[in-house]
Amino acid sequence: MIPVLAAWQRPYLNIFKHFRVEEWKRSAKEGDVAALTDTRLKGTIYRIRGSNPASSYLQLPRAGTQSLGLTGRYFYLLFRPLPRKHFLVHLDVTTKENQVVRISFSSLFKEFKSTPTWLQFPFVCGAASEGTAQRGAAPADVRWTCLVLDLPSILALYLSCSYSHLRGVKLCCNLLVKNLCTSDLLFEPGVTFAGARLGDLSCHGIAPMPRDLAFPVPKGEKWHDLYDYIRFPSEGAKLLHNSIQKSFPSPVAGDQVLEGPGHSLTQLVTLSRAVSDRLSLVQQITSPKAVSVPHRCPVITKSIPEVHLAVPGPPRAEPAGGPMEEKQKLHSAGDTGQPLPLSDGGIHVYAHQRGRQTPRPVPGSEEGLVPDPILKLRTIIGFGGCSTKWALWTRDSRAVVYPCHAVIVALLLKTGEQRFFLGHTDKVAALALGGSSALLASAQAGPRSLGRLWHFPTGSCLCLFKTCLQSLVSLSFSHSGSVLCGVGKDVHSKTMVVVWNTAQVTRGGSVTVLAKAHTDVDIQAMKIAFFDDTRMVSCGRDSVRLWRVRSGSLRSCPVALGEYHCLHFSDLAFQEGPGQEQEPENHVLFVCSKSGHVLEVDCKNLCVRSARRLLPAQPQRDGEEQAGSSSGLGIAINSISISSTFCATGSEDGYMRLWLLDFSAAVLEAEHEASVSSVCISPDNHKVLTTTASGNLGYLDIQAQDYNTLMRSHKGSVLGFSVEGKWKQIATVSQDNTIRVWDLPSRQQLYDFSAAEEAPCTVAFHPFWKILACGFDSGVVRTFSLAASDLLLEHKQHRTAITGLTFSPDGNFMFSSCLQGTLALYSLVARKTQVLRVLGNVVARDGGSGVDTLVVSGDSRLLAFVGPSKYVVTVMEACSLDELLRVDISILDLHSTCTVLDSAVKVCFGPVHQGELLVSTSSNKILVLDAKTGRLVREVSPVHKLPCSSLALSKDGQYLLTAGDKVIKVWDYRMRFNINFQVFIGHSEPVHQVAFTPDQEHVISVGDAIFLWDFLAPPPVRSSPGRARSPASTLQLRSDSSSEEPKDVSAIPRQTVPVPSLSSPPCLDISSAHPAGFQSTFSESDREEEEADLPGSSRKVANGHKDVSVLVVESDGNEEPVVRPKVRQENPRSPEKPPNEPRKGIKPPKSQCSIRPDSYRHFTPRFKASVLPQSLLSPPAGSEVLKLKAVIGYNGNGRGNMVWNPDTGFFAYSCGCVIVVEDLHSGSQNHWLGHAQEISTLALSHHAQVLASASGKKDGDSHCQICIWSTQDGACTAELFHHETQVQAMAFSWDDRFLVTIGDYSDQTMALWSTHTYELLLSTCILEPLHDVAFSPVSHQGLACVGRGAVMFWLLEQQGDAVRPKVHRAPAPDVLGLVELTSLCYGADALLYTGTNSGQICVWDTETNSCFMTWEADEGEIGVLLCGHNQLLSGSNTKRIRLWSVATMQELRLKGPHARCGSVLLEHEITLDGTIVSAAFDDSLEMGIVGTTAGTLWYINWVESTSIRLISGHKNKVTEVCFSPDESHCATCGEDGSVRIWALGSTELVVQFQVLNQSCQCLAWKPRPVGVWPCPGESQHMVAGYSDGTVRVFSVSRTEMELKMHPHAAALTAITYSTDGEMILSGGKDGIVAVSSSRTGMTIHVLADHRGSPITVLQCTRKQYHDLGVEGGELWLASSSDRRVSVWASDWLQDKCELLDWLSFPAPAGPEGLDSLPPSLAAFCPWEHGVLVYVGFGLQKEALFYSLRKKQVLRKIPLPAFATSLSLSPSTPFMAIGFSERLLRLQPCPAGDPQDYAGHDDTVHLCRFAPSGRRLLTASHSAVLVWELPGA
Repeated sequence: MIPVLAAWQRPYLNIFKHFRVEEWKRSAKEGDVAALTDTRLKGTIYRIRGSNPASSYLQLPRAGTQSLGLTGRYFYLLFRPLPRKHFLVHLDVTTKENQVVRISFSSLFKEFKSTPTWLQFPFVCGAASEGTAQRGAAPADVRWTCLVLDLPSILALYLSCSYSHLRGVKLCCNLLVKNLCTSDLLFEPGVTFAGARLGDLSCHGIAPMPRDLAFPVPKGEKWHDLYDYIRFPSEGAKLLHNSIQKSFPSPVAGDQVLEGPGHSLTQLVTLSRAVSDRLSLVQQITSPKAVSVPHRCPVITKSIPEVHLAVPGPPRAEPAGGPMEEKQKLHSAGDTGQPLPLSDGGIHVYAHQRGRQTPRPVPGSEEGLVPDPILKLRTIIGFGGCSTKWALWTRDSRAVVYPCHAVIVALLLKTGEQRFFLGHTDKVAALALGGSSALLASAQAGPRSLGRLWHFPTGSCLCLFKTCLQSLVSLSFSHSGSVLCGVGKDVHSKTMVVVWNTAQVTRGGSVTVLAKAHTDVDIQAMKIAFFDDTRMVSCGRDSVRLWRVRSGSLRSCPVALGEYHCLHFSDLAFQEGPGQEQEPENHVLFVCSKSGHVLEVDCKNLCVRSARRLLPAQPQRDGEEQAGSSSGLGIAINSISISSTFCATGSEDGYMRLWLLDFSAAVLEAEHEASVSSVCISPDNHKVLTTTASGNLGYLDIQAQDYNTLMRSHKGSVLGFSVEGKWKQIATVSQDNTIRVWDLPSRQQLYDFSAAEEAPCTVAFHPFWKILACGFDSGVVRTFSLAASDLLLEHKQHRTAITGLTFSPDGNFMFSSCLQGTLALYSLVARKTQVLRVLGNVVARDGGSGVDTLVVSGDSRLLAFVGPSKYVVTVMEACSLDELLRVDISILDLHSTCTVLDSAVKVCFGPVHQGELLVSTSSNKILVLDAKTGRLVREVSPVHKLPCSSLALSKDGQYLLTAGDKVIKVWDYRMRFNINFQVFIGHSEPVHQVAFTPDQEHVISVGDAIFLWDFLAPPPVRSSPGRARSPASTLQLRSDSSSEEPKDVSAIPRQTVPVPSLSSPPCLDISSAHPAGFQSTFSESDREEEEADLPGSSRKVANGHKDVSVLVVESDGNEEPVVRPKVRQENPRSPEKPPNEPRKGIKPPKSQCSIRPDSYRHFTPRFKASVLPQSLLSPPAGSEVLKLKAVIGYNGNGRGNMVWNPDTGFFAYSCGCVIVVEDLHSGSQNHWLGHAQEISTLALSHHAQVLASASGKKDGDSHCQICIWSTQDGACTAELFHHETQVQAMAFSWDDRFLVTIGDYSDQTMALWSTHTYELLLSTCILEPLHDVAFSPVSHQGLACVGRGAVMFWLLEQQGDAVRPKVHRAPAPDVLGLVELTSLCYGADALLYTGTNSGQICVWDTETNSCFMTWEADEGEIGVLLCGHNQLLSGSNTKRIRLWSVATMQELRLKGPHARCGSVLLEHEITLDGTIVSAAFDDSLEMGIVGTTAGTLWYINWVESTSIRLISGHKNKVTEVCFSPDESHCATCGEDGSVRIWALGSTELVVQFQVLNQSCQCLAWKPRPVGVWPCPGESQHMVAGYSDGTVRVFSVSRTEMELKMHPHAAALTAITYSTDGEMILSGGKDGIVAVSSSRTGMTIHVLADHRGSPITVLQCTRKQYHDLGVEGGELWLASSSDRRVSVWASDWLQDKCELLDWLSFPAPAGPEGLDSLPPSLAAFCPWEHGVLVYVGFGLQKEALFYSLRKKQVLRKIPLPAFATSLSLSPSTPFMAIGFSERLLRLQPCPAGDPQDYAGHDDTVHLCRFAPSGRRLLTASHSAVLVWELPGA
């Protein structure tokens, strides 16, 4: 039954007549459009002519937002193109999915183009005289044409859409048009009504032409001889045509022609409509070719596509097409459609190929790649594109909607799932969501901004409409979703406001314009009032206006702003909440500005009700932050959002702040890296969404006071990427000059690398190690360690920008190239990068840059690149860069008629076994070459419309990825199908790179953003791996072993998902299976094997392969035993000399290379330029003047250098070379001095009576020092010397009988000591680095150690006094790859836990020495493991400690591989301030102490989930120390930019001032005014100088910065206060001395006398004598590094500063044996008035006392070396001097015996006496020591 709404259109509708075009009321015309009378056609026609189609047209209906609503299937157009002119016709049709699609055809179009919303067909005009068709402008004798468009078929074939109705028609110049018509009937020209009745054509849906459409035919003539009839697509069309034209007997230019009924071609296949409707040709774009017919003209065709059809017919035949066809499958980013099934058999179609006359049949077996689509968009990493201020909440507050360039993303917060809205062809400029979240409005950027309305729950597009705005800046939906408001610029760049009616969209209607208006005021934001759809408010520069729609017009009135009329308003918001039914004028409106003002607007009286100015927050007594409304520098507010309880603002300073509604206080704030673009409070008032100008998106959880980052993004286009498969990370390089590393599963950014004044160009991950290589435009290649977040190496082989950078697949080599054509080869053996070879002018200079510039074959043997010119591809041997092959690409295309030579663009190796090389060329082809001979194997053309920007081949060699322009193509590499590729869109910018992930489960493409696609292709068919055991890893057992497998032996490591991880744990596979009957690792079978290995033994072992899993320790005489694999041989050995036995007197060799392993757990001492003292004048016992009172700091560079026993309370840690034993209750310290070098590790016996400490070599010793201490009295009871370099780890046995020590990667030895006599029982050389060691709690003679990829289980067999070890090396599971096992700890019974440098924890059964489980425990290296009862603690370099529940481990171990129950649960997690290096906990793991690389020891309480700092210190070098005037505190500053204040009584950190990205170089405490009695509440101040030339004054009592000034252009090196504290004297690296006021910051004097030499000392003192010849009450001196000292007299109140004396001290011409000169230091002598003391580089090593009165040196005191620091006691005649020999000397003056003190592990570069002289501070690198002078 015909629907009522469409019945009036039956049987046809004359569009011109129905809409009365001649009245121009329901139609529109523009330009030269005229109605004429045509005498030949005997009726009215319309002529449309002009030079620009956009300015000359006839349009139906009149408004673009209206719809014709015509449902007829066929669209008839009777027209004639104007001769020698081009024409254009647009048809807008609507699909049943409410998607608007434009169908355009024109003679202007040269090729077919398709997008999801636009189809463009070239129209080929026919000539009457020649009977042929020609492209381009219409010929002179072009005929009248009846064009019939089958609209449903066009949508179905090209877009797989269902047709709904015709929306609009636009006829552009140059045309003569007779009529338009729609109908469901197919009208046949030349058929009369009588003939139709006789032929019963109506039964077939064919009818004669009605009179409205009929062309007059004179008698005796035929219709088809006078006019053209074109039906598109033709009946039974099985191919998608790329042009619209009339059919001719011969093909035209290789295009398939469309037939008219009067001129049917002879066809070999005729398809019925029923068959054609079942064709699965959805979204395939092809280049159809003509079928072959005899003709006098030669056949000119291109390669014919293979066509697979499904109809009953003859058997299959061979394909006729070439290896590549012009066919495409076009998919949007979210397309999941599947092809229709084909089940009707096969049919063959004959077609010509390259002019051959013999047709070949085409098979119908396979249609194309499966599945279809083969890619599905999974994740987009990115935000913004056109703007970063659009991010919206859904109504339920569970999801966030935001744009990412041309894609709209809906992100579900709970699961992280992304949903995509696709359809925009340009970047999305604005978003708006209806109040019920049912409608989503979006508008894209561009000169003709298009808008879309989406049904948000389903993601379907309901409507597409023109916004009439060129640059749309704002969209706002009404609360009901019925009204949409937009603001932007029109074609004349004038601001325009448009209001649309969207009420009918959800019911199939269209968007109509309610009102629009132009305005001269600036509008930055505009919103519709939530209480009234007709009211709107806008704000902008100097204006706030209220708008209202009434009677179809849009009117506005300004708000009287008064004194605020000059403000720049940025955003506005209504307060929502209770009372929404009140009068509209009573609702509260807030407007914010760039100056920090927030105005409350009275909507009724159009005035400002109140105004506040938000100032930077100040801390109050109640802990809140307050905003003022008075003068001051306000907060530049970019966005505001208001709820019923609070207000959120986003400002230019990067802060998002939450305010009370009266703006009296800011209750919460979140700081961002860049300015906040927008804020949005969620509907449930629990969260605040923020966006930043740098492309970050996140939200603040108000209740939890936690900030969650949802998305980060590059600020520029992504140029390239590299994928790391093991950790599932991707590194990207962008035009924003940053390199970022992302975690793919979570989409979170992990690292951000940037270099000052350098732009990164390329990036590459090492295939196995956590190393990232980056190339920069300066020509530098840098490698970074992601595990340590540190720069490894820097190579400067290139001088221009790096164009190519890649690693070989085996990880042994790295290659780089630059713009100058230089190619460099690097070796990465043992992770040490070395340059092997550099070649010049081999890589093409104009070959481009980025990805695919240098490619390496899959077997790492060949290297290919474009060069030395862009026409040549070169293949080299990868390991040597020896040239193997050159191929000239320009000569391969012999048939080309193009005058431009073809050049190579990108290269890619094919599968290794095929030996092919793929080259993409500038002519949009891919050439497949033989990599050995250079022979052209095949050619694929064309590939893209533009040259390929990237090529990538899957690991299995089945699929090829190409990127060109804005699309991605997936190809079948072997070209086995008719349709060998699929096309995918989604990027709004050119795609720069595309590649498979290493697991081939995903595809990554980058351009405007990072797209992650699911690769849905079926996995390659592989044979199932057997359970066969590897001969190299399987233990050979006795022949009488039982065949039954013990239940406690796990045959395969079990995978359990125990942790809330971002990625699933790896599935483990067995590498060494234990056969049946295996009872113990150290069983009798080992003895039998030993018997078989005896010289002369006739017994043979059944298996002749080597077994590296069983090792023994051999010892030859007094030589060290060597751990090596035991070799089993079938042939008996020679009785003279067993193989592999070391010779007498020769030490077994160690590892060939001592390269530090990839493990932070491995200790590396800090580099020190200082040396140990040659002699030490230690004071006699009991006569020491100095006593070490406290040590401030903890050595975070140590490993395991903190111990704590919860039973006895013994607590000790190392700082430099000092062991600090601290009472946790009182805070008092004892210091054990015995080491001269940095202590690497500590070990405490289990009864806590003995402590072992290890450090480097003492001066003169050849081995490292290990000290054994008694914890009762702190006495050193023994010193052990054995290891040559450093001691990595130590452990006591559980019965405290043994001590085991292991050396570092250079030493590679393990030693076993007896704790009774401390004699060496055993020494073993290990041929690989070890990281950690532990004794078994079950067996006192069992221990384990971990190293590179394996665990070594040791069993100590004691035979009398001798100890014989046996060791079993158990490799890590293969699934972990090349890993370092970095930490271990024993668990309950027979469990051992080990951590890896890749974040996994492995669980081992110590009875079978096998790993039965592993899980992903962290994202970084695990360096610390502790186990207690049923819990496990892990610490890593991600700064996290985690507590795991492992209660089910025993059950899993006993049940074997079939156990299904049990799991590991993450109970707690705490993030600290650095990498975890040490930990000690009680037996239950409830509380403990953790040390980090930041120099901090933390107290951890898991029950209370608290972390408290116990010990703090500087991580970097301390640059200055000083005392407070009352000596209750001291202050330190460091290179990390921090100023720290410590309480001297407890050495606790009290206050810390931190300045980012600067180094604090000098520090001074403000002196107490003279004559003022000290007041407890008086304000104390400090001044600090920084490396950027700034000076900051801090208030200690108020803990804030009070003043900042910038008196220097260079870094500061010295600073001090005047004696009264009113002036600040500062000296810079350039020698400038500035005198500034401490109150105002004004610089009063600038002295340049020391210019050119850094100032080393500034000191002020009160003037003692009036006879020095100058006025003033204060003396001060300045010393510079050029050995010059100036002395000045000043009266600051009188503004006087006069030079008193100038001293220059001689020095030898050239220092010998010194890398840098010692500093020049000077100080006033407190106990001898008018005298100063000088030390520095000179002719002699001495201290000089100089008299200012006598102008001469009074005395000299010899020194053992040049001094590096100096301080004079104010009360007693003592002088403290520090030396680079790690020595502190206390020198009595004027004479006396000096006393030398040890305790420093580096140069003593600072020493400062307290004002009273009773204390002394010294600093050595990061350690600060506090000394007391008891007798002072």
